[in-house]
Amino acid sequence: MSIESIVVIGLDLAGSPRRPTGFCILYHPSLDAYTSVIYTDEEIVEAIAGCKPRVVAIDAPLGLPRGRRSMEEHGPHLRLCDIMLRRAGIRFLPVTLGAMRMLTERGMKLKSIIEGLGFEVIEVYPGGAQDILGLPRAKKDRYNLRSGLEKLGLKIHGVDPTVHELDAATAAYTGLMYVRGDYTALGDPEESIIIMPKASSRM
Repeated sequence: MSIESIVVIGLDLAGSPRRPTGFCILYHPSLDAYTSVIYTDEEIVEAIAGCKPRVVAIDAPLGLPRGRRSMEEHGPHLRLCDIMLRRAGIRFLPVTLGAMRMLTERGMKLKSIIEGLGFEVIEVYPGGAQDILGLPRAKKDRYNLRSGLEKLGLKIHGVDPTVHELDAATAAYTGLMYVRGDYTALGDPEESIIIMPKASSRM
């Protein structure tokens, strides 16, 4: 598959529209990455529609554990992809825990809207991707995270991107690895698949 002149969107989604969501537009083959912070669902959808991306990589749970039809029901707390992350020693928060409930509901809603516009949506986990790629997590060391992403090939524009923007850039990088076929898929399609870059992933 040719991946010339494509756009990938990375989204570090916040649980609430009152909190900042990191947004990254990654262009291939130039690897220019433009980051920003946006808030509302309307802003997110408008920005994505204007870019016409090949794929939208969202850092948020996009499906419920098997056996649950909603957050209000009792049922399993972990999806297969979560269990696989745990087995790999990657830290994460269950979709049913506290604020993650709001994030999961928002992520699932946006996935439906974005797919309705004709764009492919994948679930990614920047913290886990950073672990796999040997990069520091954004909240631990965002300056060395930016440096590490740039060593992987990204040209991140902006003087001082926030942790949300750098997680969005990591999401976009993972999305590009997905398009290239250089990824690992974790989980059950009936719940949600998390896309991870392979440890050897390089541009």
